[in-house]
Amino acid sequence: MSGHSKWSTIKHKKAKTDAQRGKLFSKIAKEIMMAAKLGGGDPEMNPRLRLALQKAKEANMPNDNVQRAIIKGTGGGDDTNLNEITYEGYAQDGVAILIETLTDNVNRTVSNLRGILNKGGGNMVEKGSVSYLFHTKGLFLFDETNDSDQIMDIAVEKGAEDVDLKDDNSLEITCKLSDFEQLKTAFETNGLTYTTATITKIPSTTITVNEITGEKIINLIESIENDDDVQEVHSNFEIN
Repeated sequence: MSGHSKWSTIKHKKAKTDAQRGKLFSKIAKEIMMAAKLGGGDPEMNPRLRLALQKAKEANMPNDNVQRAIIKGTGGGDDTNLNEITYEGYAQDGVAILIETLTDNVNRTVSNLRGILNKGGGNMVEKGSVSYLFHTKGLFLFDETNDSDQIMDIAVEKGAEDVDLKDDNSLEITCKLSDFEQLKTAFETNGLTYTTATITKIPSTTITVNEITGEKIINLIESIENDDDVQEVHSNFEIN
């Protein structure tokens, strides 16, 4: 199982705990605000906002929280001065890490992330050092309760790039960014319930690490994700 696949699963399981603590709601609210600020408050006209609202739905985020975030983003509430910045780093064994943030204090974010990386055995690097290893893709995860044959048929018909059937009959599907919306619509029209539908960064190559190193990298990534300014973390490792 690739590092991306493994980390996708970890993030999905971890999200349930985050939602209980309220941390995930805060991160999603930031994304909704930024999406609304850049593209307006109408999800029909704003694909990024539409995706953020999908994340809010998956996390069972209260509608009042969602509406407040949209209002803030469109300038109808308290002023928000969020900056969207991606940072790059390395973990153990040269594993690449891409960190997407939304922050109102760049100096704080840089200092925090550098400290977390150094403490966890990694280091921050200059822009462009690892980002070329990742490509933006659409990602769908389905659990074993769905009809895998039907999902695969629709995925192939609608232009999915990769369909990965796991040993437990769960499915991971990746597609080009341009095909994401039509795949999402096709799944929903046919009554297929995905666990996750998102836009993410997928590595072009992976680095294989042993189980001990893999646990260290997972712990480092979890520490990075716990920072309030961090939205997403992507890496390119797989565990042997």
